[in-house]
Amino acid sequence: MASFKFNLSPIQPMSYQTIKLTIDKQRIATLTLNRPEVHNVLSLEMIRELRHVTAEINSNPEPRAVILTGSGKSFCAGADLRWMQKISTQKRADRIAEATELSEMLNELDQLNKPLIGKINGHSFGGAIGLIACCDFSIAVEEAEFSLTEVMLGLLPVTISPFVIRRIGAANARRVMLNAHRFSAQEAIQLGLVAKAVARQSLEEEIKKETTELLRCAPEAVSATKHLISEVRGKEPQAVRGFTIEKLADAWETESVKEGIDAFFSKRKPAWNKDK
Repeated sequence: MASFKFNLSPIQPMSYQTIKLTIDKQRIATLTLNRPEVHNVLSLEMIRELRHVTAEINSNPEPRAVILTGSGKSFCAGADLRWMQKISTQKRADRIAEATELSEMLNELDQLNKPLIGKINGHSFGGAIGLIACCDFSIAVEEAEFSLTEVMLGLLPVTISPFVIRRIGAANARRVMLNAHRFSAQEAIQLGLVAKAVARQSLEEEIKKETTELLRCAPEAVSATKHLISEVRGKEPQAVRGFTIEKLADAWETESVKEGIDAFFSKRKPAWNKDK
């Protein structure tokens, strides 16, 4: 039987002011935007806390997946306009620095080394669309509405644009970015922004189904597969042929593949899927 050590030590999430991190017994983390009184708008403090919590999650092997959601009735209403107003009065160097923090936060969420599942519990505007685009996939409530509202304020959806355009394509981006088009959850599915829309009372159940499927899979392999997708997307097969060969050879050397194959032939659950 393959020797497979699985870290079961508990972790203690830090306390934050604008977000909340919890981890359940199955080691599924929930990252909640926690400013319900202002519809979870993105402030500089929230952006910095999201960067910190992303690093915290990346450095800890305990969480198997992360659910991103919002508290209250909204997922996120975009950027905090009081913050935007303050930025407009700053020196250019300061504006560049704060825009960099936003861009880095999005990139770090996008590159999270665990699956990131969007649990879109309500309306999502402006920068929220960028957060959704950084998720590996998202499930929304049926009544959620979406809009890239930046141009209505004289702004541009700049830092989120690489992630949104990658998710929905340039033609769809023109459709929804140029006129702040407000669209439904069903249209969000058609655009490719979210995977499915469900009744509010079914949202927890649908998320549970997704995490249950993830728990059957080797964490090491899931993380490596997420990195694989990032490396090969948009490239011709020949351009990544050598890379994929090396990655397969690497996979054969992991404890995960030894445990997975041994479990298959032994007709038992692998270590990462016990008691699930």
